[in-house]
Amino acid sequence: MSADAPRRTTASRATDRPGDVSPFALGLLLRQAHWRAATVMSEALRPFGIELRHFAVLIVLVDRGPTVQRDLAAATGSDKAGIMRVVDDLERKGLAVRKSVPGDRRVRAVEITPQGVELFDAAHVAAEPLAERLVADLESDEPEQLRDLLTRFAYPADGEA
Repeated sequence: MSADAPRRTTASRATDRPGDVSPFALGLLLRQAHWRAATVMSEALRPFGIELRHFAVLIVLVDRGPTVQRDLAAATGSDKAGIMRVVDDLERKGLAVRKSVPGDRRVRAVEITPQGVELFDAAHVAAEPLAERLVADLESDEPEQLRDLLTRFAYPADGEA
């Protein structure tokens, strides 16, 4: 750099401290919030012998009904191999089954079993006090505001990712 060239100012550097305003701060904060929520919700699922990755698939199956594996992978942010392992686990536990799709012998749909629905419902009951603990430091109207803000952030109206 020559002596007469203008000096570049250094941009704000990301930290993991509250109040950070760097360009990466929001992502770091969301990552920390996700880690905390995932840790607490994993605690709720532990007695049921499943992990969050399993529960994510059950959520999709309860919401959408029988779903082909590639759509499960897309809905849960997993890859093909990962979703196959999760579905294998769910089948072994009797929580889901793979069924042939009429008209395409190569494609298999995954369907939640009655045992899977029972576990799904029981996990929600077990998670309720833990979810309340997650937002215990917020004011009474703030949990709803947080959900609204995160929903709009994750699913922008213009469809941008």
